[in-house]
Amino acid sequence: MPKRDFLSLAPLSLKDFNWLLGRAEEYKKDFVLLRSLENQVVGLLFEKASTRTRVSFEVAITRLGGHSIFLSSDDMQVKRGESIADTARVLSAYLDCLVIRTFKQQDLETWAQYASIPVINGLTDLYHPCQILTDLFTIYQKRGALKGLKLAYIGDGNNIAHSLMIGGAKTGMHVAIASPKTRQPNKAIFTQAARLAGESEGSVSIGSDPKEAAQEADILYTDVWVSMGDENKKASLIKKLTPYQINETLLEQANADCLVMHCLPAHRGEEITDAVMEGPNSVIFEQAANRLPVQQAILELLLNR
Repeated sequence: MPKRDFLSLAPLSLKDFNWLLGRAEEYKKDFVLLRSLENQVVGLLFEKASTRTRVSFEVAITRLGGHSIFLSSDDMQVKRGESIADTARVLSAYLDCLVIRTFKQQDLETWAQYASIPVINGLTDLYHPCQILTDLFTIYQKRGALKGLKLAYIGDGNNIAHSLMIGGAKTGMHVAIASPKTRQPNKAIFTQAARLAGESEGSVSIGSDPKEAAQEADILYTDVWVSMGDENKKASLIKKLTPYQINETLLEQANADCLVMHCLPAHRGEEITDAVMEGPNSVIFEQAANRLPVQQAILELLLNR
């Protein structure tokens, strides 16, 4: 069988998507359901800091009976000029899978091109598919379905917004993005998501009015305003994004039982208020906990199915 990668949500079939949601539900009930990674070794190559992605993958690998090796980019020869292509070939001889958290989606795709083992996207500048699969799993558990629900993403048009558009579109959701005009999502990704939404009876839209996006939303979602790599723009980004805070006033625009979500880490008082984050609509920490069963399902799909 040809090897499978998990670089974005777009290539994932609806059959596999539904299998992942169902399998994650089983792992959430019984985290040692299967030891499907016995005698397999997964490398975690991280060029960016991580809490949830790294820990959830390490624990998921352990619970599936496998072993993980953390590979810091600072300690590898790639930093001294060895090519990604050469390194990918070498690591493929030692490992059974590679989870990569890096800056450029293009670099991730080069890793996948030359690796003969599955490559998983642990985050890039364009996508964060593991996170969004977890988010959709959380919504599915809370609402029993995804199709027809409205998700409003409020804030910076970043990798989270991109993956939400793709994932929401594939599952028939209505995804409304509200971002400042100079910080809106990638147009090519929007076009791809719109095409997918046309196939699923969903929709995607991009605007600059947070109240309009939040109107009658079933889910309100936000992310940090200053992504990794944008620290030098912090002051200007905070000024630009201040009207896009999820607060009590914005929450009133959404449905009364609206779910409030955040992929974390959160900067309380910036993109979300403390009162909303700790309020009855918030599912943020359940969302974070769900990273574990979802990572288990992803690993099983790629390595043992």
